[in-house]
Amino acid sequence: MWIRSTLAYRSSFALTLLSSFLVTFFDFVVILLMFGQVKGLGGFSFEEVAFLYGTAGTSFAVADLVMGSLPRMGKRVRDGSLDTFLLRPAPVLAQVAADKFALRRLGRVAQGLLVLGWGVVLLDGVEWSVPKLLLVPVMLLSGALIFAALMVLGASTLFWLQDAAEVTSSFTYGGNTMLQYPPTIFAQDLVRGVVFVVPLAFVNWLPALYVLGRTPPAGIPGWTAFLSPAVAVVCCGAAGLAWRAGLRGYRSTGS
Repeated sequence: MWIRSTLAYRSSFALTLLSSFLVTFFDFVVILLMFGQVKGLGGFSFEEVAFLYGTAGTSFAVADLVMGSLPRMGKRVRDGSLDTFLLRPAPVLAQVAADKFALRRLGRVAQGLLVLGWGVVLLDGVEWSVPKLLLVPVMLLSGALIFAALMVLGASTLFWLQDAAEVTSSFTYGGNTMLQYPPTIFAQDLVRGVVFVVPLAFVNWLPALYVLGRTPPAGIPGWTAFLSPAVAVVCCGAAGLAWRAGLRGYRSTGS
């Protein structure tokens, strides 16, 4: 329904799609300007940073396209509008995610894929092999699932903390921004935190380091580059349990 209503005004949709593309592209312009002054960032070249940006940006954009409506959960719990979804014979999570579905977010997906393709073309020092070629789409899919799971986990906390949407978004939107840059510019404790606590490093850092032929951060074995699918499954399972717990604990507004 939301897609049909959006496409009913094709010129307006085209303009919003273009604006979504351009707004997110300005994030990459910052990196372009930065490399206009320096030759490397944390030991990474421009094309390597573009590869990191493209993989993280595409994964996040896909998750945001599907689950981007979840941050409004706090408002729904607070005003009781979630009750409407509970009355319908369809999964509540699917309804909440589909409500006010913003097709314009495809512009962010296109922008991420464009930068990723550009980065891959510029990578001339990478010796491509079958495992590396297969790891790139696996990385994108697994990363999207991890981001989507974090969005569901964040929405689940809003059953109890209705005004904490900005806090939960710091792990998704903030995590996407962090993963666009090399792990070498961050403190080692932070890197370990996004590996062993909030597994954002499995979105692109660890598999991308393998593709780029770089050594993983100290204390992290190289085989972790292939764990992204398993981590995505665990994250989705945890998100599903948290969502069910939130629904069971929901008591409406009482009015």
